[in-house]
Amino acid sequence: MTRTRAEAAYLRSATAFKNPTLDLLHGRFAPFVVAALSVVFTPDRPAVAVADAHVEVAEVIEELRAAGIDTDDERRIPAGSAREICRGWVRVGWLGLQIEDDVEVYRLSAHAVGALEIAGRAGGGRARVSRSRVRTLLDAVERLARDAESDPGRRREALLAERAALDAEIAALDEGVVEPLDDDHLLEEAENVIHLARELPADFSRVTESITAMQRDVVAELRRDVRPTGDVLREYLERGRQVMQATPEGRAFQGALRLIGDPEHIDDLTEQLHAVLTQPFSRLMTPEQRGELDAIARRVEAGVQEVLTAQRRASHVITAQVRTHDPIRDRQVDDLLRGVMAGLHRWSQTRAPGRVEPVRTLPLADIGHLRRSVSDVRPPGAPEPLASASETADVEFATVDTRAWGGPHYPELEAYVAGLGGDFDLAAAFAGADAETRRPVDLVGLLEIVHRGGLVETDEVSIVEAVRPDGTTRRFAFGAVRAQSHTETDADD
Repeated sequence: MTRTRAEAAYLRSATAFKNPTLDLLHGRFAPFVVAALSVVFTPDRPAVAVADAHVEVAEVIEELRAAGIDTDDERRIPAGSAREICRGWVRVGWLGLQIEDDVEVYRLSAHAVGALEIAGRAGGGRARVSRSRVRTLLDAVERLARDAESDPGRRREALLAERAALDAEIAALDEGVVEPLDDDHLLEEAENVIHLARELPADFSRVTESITAMQRDVVAELRRDVRPTGDVLREYLERGRQVMQATPEGRAFQGALRLIGDPEHIDDLTEQLHAVLTQPFSRLMTPEQRGELDAIARRVEAGVQEVLTAQRRASHVITAQVRTHDPIRDRQVDDLLRGVMAGLHRWSQTRAPGRVEPVRTLPLADIGHLRRSVSDVRPPGAPEPLASASETADVEFATVDTRAWGGPHYPELEAYVAGLGGDFDLAAAFAGADAETRRPVDLVGLLEIVHRGGLVETDEVSIVEAVRPDGTTRRFAFGAVRAQSHTETDADD
């Protein structure tokens, strides 16, 4: 079934209006969206932290409402908070979310940049068919025809003609014949340069978004790939290295990068623009035009850096995905999840609706003793029995000091406590002990022994001095403790 020309044209137009660029300009709140985005995002500030963007959009809303822009009779600002408005712009494709230096930022999408550029041109007055603009078109057509020419003879004739024109111009300059251009012509040239430069941010954004989209496609394709890792490793790593060649926008950008990628070229461009702004004709330009002309080099540099950053990020993500790619493990996880979902489906059909008791803990498997080495085929045996006391009677310790640094002397301490009676102060008891049982660890042992028989803590603070085996002393402070004897009663009475 064939369509009429009107129907085909309408379908093309309807498809075009589904583009986020025209959707932004055609929406009910388009003036507010363009105004807010142009205030928050500038050529020198392409990325804005999410929290800062929410605050600035809220300020724009308050200022517009204070000026009477948004009234009950005519709503010109969307409802909701600034955060909800920004999140809505992300959903419709006007803003993009990225992580830069561990900070979540908003960036204008290529569609939003294009919409702002269209709105800027429309609000800045109608475009003029100037001599500069026509000459730009004719030069572009001439270069296209020359580059497309495959006959060496014709290309040689064109180059000779170009050289003859340059020689004639040089000869005229040598003779002192200079035809200065009027200010109106130079102003037209400057306006044409500004017009061309306004399209660069959208072009850079389209390249960045195409690289990001390609990265998502490659990662999704890799996750669906069931081949062994060794088969896909080389292929996907190569795609990560050649990420710029994977999209038409990336290939076009690489061609442009040969012209503007060298820092010397950016420096030359900056110097040329500054030289232009010092010429007398620049006084005919508006402050906005001078600012745009001066910012061209920075825009180019920022756009190039943005694209190269996106390229490095995409290569890093693809490489990381490839290195961690394990199709066997992924299939096992998928099979496990499908089994769980199937089990839940069967369970939901057999059980009556109601409260489900959650699983608090998972059962633990008793695996016993695990063999540590597979080289020894003999089963693990029991360890050798410990030596008896008679066999160790002849053991001699290296020095007495070695045993003195051990734990509390419980037998000596228990005998000492038994002679103190049932009621005594722990600090006083420790101070009256022998030097061999007044070590810091013996203080802990004495407290443990007193705790067995019962003790009472008071609000006072006791300070004792302990003697270490090497003769040094240490002072300790603790809450005062008194030992108390408890009369044992028969529980059966």
